[in-house]
Amino acid sequence: GDIKTTFVRSWLAELKELGMESKSINRKISALKSFFKYQLIRERIQVSPMVTLISPKVSKRLPRFVDKDAMITLFQRVEFPDTWDGKTQRLLMELFYNTGIRQAELVGLKEKHISKSNSSIRVLGKGNKERVIPVSTQLMNQMQEYMLEKKRIFEAGDDVFLLISARGNKLNPKYVYNTVNKYLSLVTTIDKKSPHVLRHTFATHLMNSGADLNAVKELLGHSSLAATQI
Repeated sequence: GDIKTTFVRSWLAELKELGMESKSINRKISALKSFFKYQLIRERIQVSPMVTLISPKVSKRLPRFVDKDAMITLFQRVEFPDTWDGKTQRLLMELFYNTGIRQAELVGLKEKHISKSNSSIRVLGKGNKERVIPVSTQLMNQMQEYMLEKKRIFEAGDDVFLLISARGNKLNPKYVYNTVNKYLSLVTTIDKKSPHVLRHTFATHLMNSGADLNAVKELLGHSSLAATQI
């Protein structure tokens, strides 16, 4: 019964000063509340020091996304170089925006995961969960052209990664990030220009077109609807 509210409060203040986010602080408060509730039930204490403590507000940081006009400008107006890098970068941007896949999923996408007959791609997500994402005829044609060109230049088999560098290797995540950053900088002024922003952009544009939340959840490969709602 020696732990006073002031003691808990100053500890939490210290965590905040160290830069801990409200979300994490709230988890600690909730753990402490449960702990002291248990002590009350066991009659080891008469009153919980947590009674007067108020949890800090969690700022709902909404994900940033790129508006539709900017994406149209990117694919219709921006010149991608007529080099292997240029072709790879264009397809990379198209894939992110049209499928909403994560960076790791894009890097790991293999030719054998692409189904022309179903016009879809098979993606290996977090926790080795597989999902199938439908793609447009236009994107499917772009992928087919890219693969043909790759066979011609690199003599690559179909078990290889879909997107490869000019040296014929699997893409480096830094290269992917820099590509997205570079091309988004040409069309938008939002501060974050990452592959994840394109994932949010894909989802937001789908929702704005009247897509069902559950369908978007499946496409994104989220395990809970809460993540999709944000």
